[in-house]
Amino acid sequence: MLNFYMAPGSCTTGIHILLEECELIFSANIVNLPKGDQHTEQYRAINPRGTIPTLVLDDGTSLTSFESIAWWLAQTNPAKKLLPENLNEQLKVMEIMNLCVHTLHGSGFTRIFTPEKYFLNDQINTDEQKIILKNQAEKIISEGFAYLAKTIKGPFVTEQFSIADAALFYVEFWADRTNIEMPQQCISHYENMKQRPVVKQVLLEEGYRI
Repeated sequence: MLNFYMAPGSCTTGIHILLEECELIFSANIVNLPKGDQHTEQYRAINPRGTIPTLVLDDGTSLTSFESIAWWLAQTNPAKKLLPENLNEQLKVMEIMNLCVHTLHGSGFTRIFTPEKYFLNDQINTDEQKIILKNQAEKIISEGFAYLAKTIKGPFVTEQFSIADAALFYVEFWADRTNIEMPQQCISHYENMKQRPVVKQVLLEEGYRI
């Protein structure tokens, strides 16, 4: 059985959606980030980086990034067509997934959710500094969504649901929960995703009602 390590409402929601889309049997293990579960010896033995998501495969291999897990799911479940057949469309999916994970999430939302990561040891964590970081975050996020709005032409990133849509959904979900404005194309994508039965199921399982 696959072992999935997650935190409700985090980036792992995107992987949770993909696992359910693939109709796989897996155990869901909650990593309590505020409590510091990610720093425990037990978790570090599974994922030395102490990050989420983590997916432990049947052979004991640990996949420890959103992209590697999403790629593995697409490659091992070809019938679900989580990657387009066309090479150019595949590249588009990978580019957008990378933008969501590394730019919108890694450079943008982390400034809002974990501002302490951006302070030097001798800096004092002040409200003024948090405001500066929040303004930086909103600029990064706004520019990222603006690019996506020009790139996405239909209800999904490409003609059908893909691994990139799961990545885009979780950053749209964060934008919605933090009252960050999105362009209409991203709003339409978000609303379309919320209508998918699997997405509804995952959000309910993670304690959210849309």
